[in-house]
Amino acid sequence: MQQLSRSPAETQRIASQLSKKLKPNDCLALEGQLGSGKTQFVRGLIKALGGNPRQVSSPTFVLLNVYPTPRLTVYHLDAYRIHGSEDFSSIGFSELLDQNGIVVVEWASKVKEILPPNRINILIEITAKTHRRITIANQ
Repeated sequence: MQQLSRSPAETQRIASQLSKKLKPNDCLALEGQLGSGKTQFVRGLIKALGGNPRQVSSPTFVLLNVYPTPRLTVYHLDAYRIHGSEDFSSIGFSELLDQNGIVVVEWASKVKEILPPNRINILIEITAKTHRRITIANQ
């Protein structure tokens, strides 16, 4: 499924629509260049799940942020600065997949060998200054 976003608010709305279909232990593999809106997408998920979107920040330097929401806990990881799958393994990535929450991985292609085969791939492409093409596909 492809959707067009013309603003950060629309990107969050698209994430909100996806949140309605999420179930425990789903993994979202997010891809997109710097500044494409990956963290905005996560904000939309958190807000739709009843959490505080203002708490959402990119986990680039800490690898993992955890956002409890009334519906599901969201484990938000960022593979941008890691040196390989071992870095994710060392923080218990495989265990996160079994916590009955949602695992969201930014820069997922850097750790694709350890991602679960049944995941939701999300590609955010910059098409203009504030416009994005968001492709959501089940693996």
